[in-house]
Amino acid sequence: MSLARYRRQGQPQQKIRPEHLDRAAMVYVRQSSRQQVLEHSESTRLQYALAGRAVALGWARSQVVVIDDDLGVPAATADSRKGFARLVTEVTMGRVGVVLGIEMSRLARTGRDWHQLLELCSLSGVLLAGPDGVYDPGSYNDRLLLGLKGTMSEALCRIPDNASYADFSVMPTMSREGAASLAGVVGMSA
Repeated sequence: MSLARYRRQGQPQQKIRPEHLDRAAMVYVRQSSRQQVLEHSESTRLQYALAGRAVALGWARSQVVVIDDDLGVPAATADSRKGFARLVTEVTMGRVGVVLGIEMSRLARTGRDWHQLLELCSLSGVLLAGPDGVYDPGSYNDRLLLGLKGTMSEALCRIPDNASYADFSVMPTMSREGAASLAGVVGMSA
């Protein structure tokens, strides 16, 4: 296989097939507290803007569903998030072609929840997408990368100020103290 062919196969258009486009695009919008919703409006705006990303990827606007039931709802587990439960149900029922989120930490807060979602998406043929790319959990390389992203997100949630990878990457208003605490995580620098 030539390198050019390999690169073409990894493009979003190659991963998105007609059977994905026949199903809904689900945008999951989440922030952990009402305070985050108020203080980090840019993150909220970016999450809602993923509906436009779904359209740009080929879904009809009428097929794009935004789930924002968990906006401002604190939750350490999936059990207390009605929006996440709805998302999992729709994936399991085979009604979803792609799930979009700003960062994977918006989808699941624990490794158990995250890997369960990856498995359900893989079994149901559902893609995951965000601003940085389109991923197929049924593809070994994509699943490996998604697993690493989920692990990083979970590790960062354990930092004392509860910063998440998404907070660090899309919320430029993060305090210096919060950013400085990331230096304590091996491989991260503030």
